[in-house]
Amino acid sequence: MKYRSQIVTAASGSVGGCVFSRNRYGSYIRNRSLPVNTKSTQQTIIRSALASLVVRWTSILTVAQRSGWETWAANTPQTDSIGQTYNMTGQNAYISMNPVRIQVGLAVVDAAPSVFASAALTPTGIVSATAATEVLSISFNNADVWANETGGALLVYVARPQNPSKLFFAGPYRFMGRINGAATPPTSPLPITSTFPFEVGQRIHTRYRAVNANAQISQFIKNSIIAV
Repeated sequence: MKYRSQIVTAASGSVGGCVFSRNRYGSYIRNRSLPVNTKSTQQTIIRSALASLVVRWTSILTVAQRSGWETWAANTPQTDSIGQTYNMTGQNAYISMNPVRIQVGLAVVDAAPSVFASAALTPTGIVSATAATEVLSISFNNADVWANETGGALLVYVARPQNPSKLFFAGPYRFMGRINGAATPPTSPLPITSTFPFEVGQRIHTRYRAVNANAQISQFIKNSIIAV
């Protein structure tokens, strides 16, 4: 569990039977529950990816490559769930940035980024959600780094449809598709078929993140729209 005190002004994690977390309305405490292991396809992919990356770090990466990740991690502070900054180890960085690439079918990147930062992503969103075809039209800025290099991509995730009044949705989201970068960048907007069926009047929540060819990953951006 992480916490700041006098007495507890911010906390994240679990202790005893309590889970400490926060949302846009502030901090809260809930009873601890045991998550269900559904052994879904996506869970299996991620678990397999993590296991393979640990082996890859110890058995395949060169000393120079591991050193590069250590340098990147030391120079790229992260922010945790209660707003505190910290630095990952090189192994943490390598293993945290590559699973998503495996999940969406992109190649693993063994060389650390030379730029000490996360990927940048211009605010992205849905132009339209058409119930008749269950297709979402996704807009993006094709001047972003991910769009202008092979191996970069915009990853698009979608949630099950919600009531139109539900403006905030934490999750879960499911990977829906990716828009690949290239030397000649893709043209915005582009259509992607929704993972979940939806009807006219329902609110469709999506979130996005960019992955650059050098393994940098952006923060998530969320967006929603009413289906027509």
